[in-house]
Amino acid sequence: MTTRSVLVVTHTGRPEAVRSAQLVIKRLSAAGIAVRVLENEAREIGCVGVDVMPGTAVAAEDAEVVMVLGGDGTLLRGADLTRGSRTPLLGVNLGHVGFLAEAERDDLAATVDRVVDRRYDVEERMTIDVTVRRNGSVMGTTWALNEASIEKAERERMLEVVAEIDGRPLSNWGCDGVVCATPTGSTAYAFSAGGPVVWPEVEALLVVPISAHSLFARPLVVSPRSVVAVEVLEGTSRAVLWCDGRRTLDLPPGARVEVRRGTEPVRLARLHLTPFTDRLVTKFGLPVTGWRGRVRQPSHPSPAADGEASGGQRG
Repeated sequence: MTTRSVLVVTHTGRPEAVRSAQLVIKRLSAAGIAVRVLENEAREIGCVGVDVMPGTAVAAEDAEVVMVLGGDGTLLRGADLTRGSRTPLLGVNLGHVGFLAEAERDDLAATVDRVVDRRYDVEERMTIDVTVRRNGSVMGTTWALNEASIEKAERERMLEVVAEIDGRPLSNWGCDGVVCATPTGSTAYAFSAGGPVVWPEVEALLVVPISAHSLFARPLVVSPRSVVAVEVLEGTSRAVLWCDGRRTLDLPPGARVEVRRGTEPVRLARLHLTPFTDRLVTKFGLPVTGWRGRVRQPSHPSPAADGEASGGQRG
């Protein structure tokens, strides 16, 4: 019989997350499930009887689920470990908004029980693959779950870029940067930059200029089959590429960033089939006072029913 195993990823900089990790490990171990922790987190967590794993994709291989204790940043770190193995991520929000998390800190014990009983669903989230070229040569490749952002590296200077969609030039922008996001990332950096909120089941790519000095600088929603490219113009200031706020690459003038739909999705474990609308309202504290819902029409008895009620006599 194969031993079940769960990888626990923790924001060890938060004492509450460490205490939560200790509780999770205790409950999972009591249920006979082997628990893995990352070697750079093991000392802070201080639990015995766990499997200490390197902080690489090997840690998530053959694991049943990865429980992430922290905020969205911690979950994005967990996504680095699981993307190749397709192990689902289950986030417990110990941060602020926590849009990617499925459970809150008050539900921790119940969440562990759901994992023990395998009572969760799994959904896939679209990612993006990113290629950086210069003079035709590949400078680097990376990926993102939320977004790839091309940003100016010097605060006092504007960045000059030209955007391209499916091999055709779209517009030049003098700007602070450009965000290329997934629907999942529409509530992250792209949202802060003025982009639209896109429901997760919508497959699309978002292009959002940041503080652009241009008459045409609206957020764009393009096909998931499109290839978006942003070129840093020669003679402009240096730029930097950030992917999910974690992976970075310097972009010299003349660099070209190509963004396309990712070949590998990220899988998220879901405990509740909550509509995304409800998640928006809860996470952003949106006012819904006065909502009455769909107006229900009163049911009227049929003429036959009326006749039966009066003994079947008419006239």
